[in-house]
Order: sequence, then structure tokens, then C-alpha cells
Amino acid sequence: MTTQQVLHPMVKFQRHVRSLVESEILKPTDGLWKIAFLYGDEWQHWRKELEEFEFTMQDPVSELLHVEVWEED
Repeated sequence: MTTQQVLHPMVKFQRHVRSLVESEILKPTDGLWKIAFLYGDEWQHWRKELEEFEFTMQDPVSELLHVEVWEED
């Protein structure tokens, strides 16, 4: 029997943002606020999550991509 590891929701979000950068939809230097245009109604949720991890909307996307471990306090 194999056990599945449950991914933190921010890992999934980070992977999606990374794919947007790799597809050149976003640039690593873009501010996190630009993600709002791509997430529409879901953006308020993700913005709150980012702020809980002490991100500001002016931080570059590259800062989000550099996080190696997502842990809740």
C-alpha cells in the first residue's frame, strides 16, 4: 500500500504560478498583484494566503517561486 502525501495548498498555487512563468504569461519580475488578473474570483483567497505568509502584492513573483517549504505557524 502506498501513502499519498497531501500537498499544502500553497504548493499547488506555487506550481501553477511557476507554469505561468515558464509559459511566459508572467515574468519573474512581475509583482504578485498581476496574478489577480488570472485568478479572478479566487484571487481574494490567494491574496489572503500570500499575506499570511508575509508577502506584499508588490513583491516579485520570483519571491513566491523561491519558497522551498510552506509551513503554518
